[in-house]
Amino acid sequence: MANFSKSNVPQFSVDVYQNEYLPDGGREVNAIVTVTSTGGGTVGSAAGTTTYAPGQGPAAGVVIMVDCSGSMDYPPTKMRNARDATAAAIDTLRDGTHFAVVGGTHVAKEVYPGAGRLAVADRTTREQAKQALRRLSAGGGTAIGTWLRLADRLLSSADVSIRHGILLTDGRNEHESPEDLRTALDSCAGRFTCDARGVGTDWEVKEVTGIASALLGTADIVADPTGLAADFTRMMETAMGKEVADVALRLWTPVGTTIKFVKQVAPTVAELTGRRTEAGPRAGDYPTGSWGDESRDYHVCVEVPTAGLGQEMLAARVSLVVPQSDGSAQNLGAQGLIRAVWTDDMVASTSINPQVAHYTGQAELAQAIQQGLDLRKAGDMDGATAKLGRAVQLASASGNADTAKLLAKVVDVVDAATGTVRLKAKVAEADEMTLETRSTKTVRVKK
Repeated sequence: MANFSKSNVPQFSVDVYQNEYLPDGGREVNAIVTVTSTGGGTVGSAAGTTTYAPGQGPAAGVVIMVDCSGSMDYPPTKMRNARDATAAAIDTLRDGTHFAVVGGTHVAKEVYPGAGRLAVADRTTREQAKQALRRLSAGGGTAIGTWLRLADRLLSSADVSIRHGILLTDGRNEHESPEDLRTALDSCAGRFTCDARGVGTDWEVKEVTGIASALLGTADIVADPTGLAADFTRMMETAMGKEVADVALRLWTPVGTTIKFVKQVAPTVAELTGRRTEAGPRAGDYPTGSWGDESRDYHVCVEVPTAGLGQEMLAARVSLVVPQSDGSAQNLGAQGLIRAVWTDDMVASTSINPQVAHYTGQAELAQAIQQGLDLRKAGDMDGATAKLGRAVQLASASGNADTAKLLAKVVDVVDAATGTVRLKAKVAEADEMTLETRSTKTVRVKK
């Protein structure tokens, strides 16, 4: 948690979209808060990836955790693809980035550089790391919590502001209890972010997505191991584009007002309500992780005390801060206001803001997919059909074409507008896992 000068911090902005009008007696205020960061010591960017001149950019540390359990030998090409992908990620490291490679089985081993430290990326260390990858071989079990704890120790050994992990697994976490993994995630949360990938189809979706969620990273499936190198390269490019870590969404509310929920709704749905930390009188911080040049949307729901017609109040004030090691927080200079106005104009008070309506539907879409797939696994075909039909309807109405395509591999769509579907008799495991893994991905509201 370092201090940042204005020269190397992106410029943040906050925009609030809401219908501030409430009917007589109304108490619930909903708003979509769009946070955007641009610039900040960069020398150019393309395709959403920040680029730096050699040696420039914030101090960053990255640990790549590669599954080396016995199942990585089936087929034998899987381990080779994992080595090639890790090599591609190492090639993508910016000069000056601190990095390490961990081999994960039922124990975690330092593959490079060793001695409980991180290497500093340059031509020599990148080549040494790629040579060390040749020693990676498959054998043993899977205890992901041990991998994460080692990554945490390595990342904490260097004076870096951006701390990130990339985790690859091909199997279930069978050599430690779910409680052990949860304890490891709790101890690592807020210390580094982590992207998680499942390769093949023998891993558990909820484990991989749970890791990414707890550590504010992304989760995805790479069903075909030959796609690993391209995926690892994209992940590392994104990590190299991060410019400031540990950004928190701070919400201040007046007396008598409470926050009902806070969730990220774009580019993915992520629940943040339970992750609040108190930040002084009537203020709380919600973690958002690391930022580069990007934009994200958050749904904030506030419960206000009742007031008379014609009255108005500030329901919440939104700002962005970076918590400091001494307990203080650096304000990033962006602010937004969520308001409440009571009116007897029924048209005004019953109108739903388009952004709020869109993202409410996207959150329901993610939930309907997850519930539908769970019901299908449990053998409740009628319930699964109803939920997945609703998901098809929501995906169609919101223009979420990517999710609609994934749904069409699990159900036969009779009528998308009404959500009339039939479950497919046979579904490829990779298609079902892809739908579940990517169910939380959303599309931005149409302007």
